[in-house]
Amino acid sequence: MSGSFSGFSEQPADRLALIEQIRVGLPFETVTAAAETLGLTIGDLAAFGIIPARTLSHSRQGGQFSPAQSDRVARFFRIWRRAVDTFGGGDQARRWLERPTRPLGDQAPMALLDTEEGARLVDDLLYRIDQGLAA
Repeated sequence: MSGSFSGFSEQPADRLALIEQIRVGLPFETVTAAAETLGLTIGDLAAFGIIPARTLSHSRQGGQFSPAQSDRVARFFRIWRRAVDTFGGGDQARRWLERPTRPLGDQAPMALLDTEEGARLVDDLLYRIDQGLAA
């Protein structure tokens, strides 16, 4: 399973497999392929502040991300995919993620993705936007 990123599936077995991959560290090529599937590059992870550029270089050389880095990457990919679905494209998602917003205490959604609770808050806001509820 190291060649695929099963985090795009809603199936419990696939999600459990992703958890196991994260626990040991995602392979660098798996993250690269997942980024491309989402319309991103591996460099976007550094540009968004998800993984520092130096760490990307070390992970490329070592062929794998640490479990903590893998968790951050998977969290970002989950929110990115949701934002793209909500706003209809990568450019729109990027603008929304980088722009401070009142419902998040005038913080940019991207600034909250360093914790799971922050990612949940962003995900909840995306859900409310999807449902046409007051954000």
